[in-house]
Amino acid sequence: MRLLSLLAGVGAIATVLWDAFETVVLPRTVTRSLRLARLYFRATWRIWTRLAQRVAADNRRERILAVYGPLSLVGLLGVWAVALVFGFAALHWSIGSQLVTISGRPAVFIDDVYMSGTTFFTLGLGDVHPVSRIAQLLTVTEAGIGFGFLAIVIAYFPVLYQSFSRREVQLTLLDAWAGSPPAAAEVLRRLGEAGELKRLDAFLEHWERWCSEILEGHISYPIVAFFRSQHQKQSWVSALTTVLDVSALAIAGIDGVSAWRARVTFAIARHAAVDLSQVLGARPEASGDRLPDEALERMFQQLDTAGIRANRSVAAAATLRELRRSYEPYVSGLARALMMPLPAWWREQPRRDNWQTSPRRDAHL
Repeated sequence: MRLLSLLAGVGAIATVLWDAFETVVLPRTVTRSLRLARLYFRATWRIWTRLAQRVAADNRRERILAVYGPLSLVGLLGVWAVALVFGFAALHWSIGSQLVTISGRPAVFIDDVYMSGTTFFTLGLGDVHPVSRIAQLLTVTEAGIGFGFLAIVIAYFPVLYQSFSRREVQLTLLDAWAGSPPAAAEVLRRLGEAGELKRLDAFLEHWERWCSEILEGHISYPIVAFFRSQHQKQSWVSALTTVLDVSALAIAGIDGVSAWRARVTFAIARHAAVDLSQVLGARPEASGDRLPDEALERMFQQLDTAGIRANRSVAAAATLRELRRSYEPYVSGLARALMMPLPAWWREQPRRDNWQTSPRRDAHL
């Protein structure tokens, strides 16, 4: 029994330390599926989404989902800490609980847990202390690991929130370009009506960099993908999909738009969609047709009204269809897995953007 406790303690400590290293320190994708953090997030996210699905109101459901990211992060740190405390307690018990209590009674397993907890969190109360050399060595080792663990945690939170902030800064800018929620044709329509279609190249260039940043940021810190936008009707999945939609339309053919610029933006955006669906365990799935032929024609008519001339040839339609097939299954999988709805391709009726709405003002209208 003592041997099993020794093996269990060593296994728990090694598992947590390696998992924390891969999650916090290692800046690359870990392909191994059997990981403590991955199992934790999948299990808790499944429970959380089932809870959210019971809420009928969209706003309340979104608030519930928004809590998950920060709360699950705190929970993961708690799981790591508890596993380390019990792991060292198991090591103390495996060597015979060589501790002295303040009352002088023989130490039992609960004393090992108490000793381990006060050592890990660097409390050092002294009412229970080790008496043998090996118990003292375990205590010093745990104190060092606990100190390092707390230091890493303190440094980890700012890095995550900086990554989240960088993602959201440009995502918020999309509101004035594509509306809320965003739509690819809305970008073109607004530029066409303003006579500024030439600015689409700069738009695609900026969003090419954004796609690269979320790809690298979410690969290094996948938990950030669960952090939801602060504004309603916005999400990083809808923004990424809109960038892909705009790029696909430009590649298929729009007068006055550089197809080369659209291709390079499409390449990094699709790269992000594919890789992040794999990192987050979102299986590609065939969703309903987001742009049937009838809707495509009505969208082109709307663009015509705004002065945008799109290529309507059979070859252009085939190109657009092929491009959509290359990314829509992945963004659909991300949308389903993260409960972030996909955006529409276009708007048949105008609607106010986020910046045009105000709850206080609307209450008096």
